[in-house]
Amino acid sequence: MSKKILFVFCILCILLVPTTYAANNRAAYKINQFSYSILQTNKQNTALRIEIGLNKASNDFKVHIDKATPQQLVIDLNQVGIGKIKHNISLDGTFAKRIDFSQVDNNSKAVILLPQAVAMMQYKVYTMAADKKTNKPFRIVIEIMNKGLGFNVDGVQGKTIILDPGHGGSDSGAIGPDGIMEKDVTFAVAKKVQSMLESSGAKVIMTHTDDVDVYGVNASDHQELQARVDVGRRNPTADVFLSIHANSFTSPQAHGTATYYYAKSSSDGLLAQALQDGMVESGGLYDRGVSEANFYVIKYSVMPAALVEMAFVSNPTEQDLLNSDSFQDKMAKGICKGLSAFFGQMRN
Repeated sequence: MSKKILFVFCILCILLVPTTYAANNRAAYKINQFSYSILQTNKQNTALRIEIGLNKASNDFKVHIDKATPQQLVIDLNQVGIGKIKHNISLDGTFAKRIDFSQVDNNSKAVILLPQAVAMMQYKVYTMAADKKTNKPFRIVIEIMNKGLGFNVDGVQGKTIILDPGHGGSDSGAIGPDGIMEKDVTFAVAKKVQSMLESSGAKVIMTHTDDVDVYGVNASDHQELQARVDVGRRNPTADVFLSIHANSFTSPQAHGTATYYYAKSSSDGLLAQALQDGMVESGGLYDRGVSEANFYVIKYSVMPAALVEMAFVSNPTEQDLLNSDSFQDKMAKGICKGLSAFFGQMRN
């Protein structure tokens, strides 16, 4: 073989190999559109609707949840490439925080980060045909709404409740004998209360939706507490401010449920008593009663406010209860029953 022929042969090899490789790794479908919106599903409930548009119809996708990341809803898209859309998109924040797209070889993945575990939400995934009239392509549609734990709360429709999960971020709160942190318990129960209330038609405003300091890192106690109060001050027409806590004492025998209020008006005491009655009835623990207290968040809130101490994290038995999903459900339902009773009294 002459040098000239050999040279031409080598050039052809160089040109053909990457072309063949690219052809073998070209996805059959491509994401060419993305949108999301909030839907009114009935008189009380709303849902987040996500639409992932493809250049042609494909049902080759799989939805799954990884136990290691229970707040992520994952959609595997086989033979789908990511077109000219953003790979990281912020969503509404209430039903989902964001969606992240990634691609490996010919396959893509859409990961939807929810504000709570997927098990606490209700979702459905389906496809819709292309619609030439509206200029919409074939779509994979995801609808997400709060499950509400199968518990309807009477009398809260149209009400606005500010929920303050006690502690968070750098402040763990009280720590139980087995290392259970108060901040984890209060946040878990607050999210359950939020789900029940929202699925019953209430508007819920959380002082924080993640395990963070509300004011910011290195804040003083005063700054952190004021930041929580400020959430209420920015929403002065809210009906209730509720701070959720777990109690602690030097003696591991201390036990029971308690609620505190600051007497700014007659409504504060009524709210505290209604919440206490609801939690004791639902949780079944010793009734420590309702007391006045000078706690910052309830003293300086501009609306009726109460602070609940669900149980003692310092008590080994009650610590285990607080850390259990079933007891957290009970306390969430008890709090919602209390709110329902309170709003019922306000109407009378």
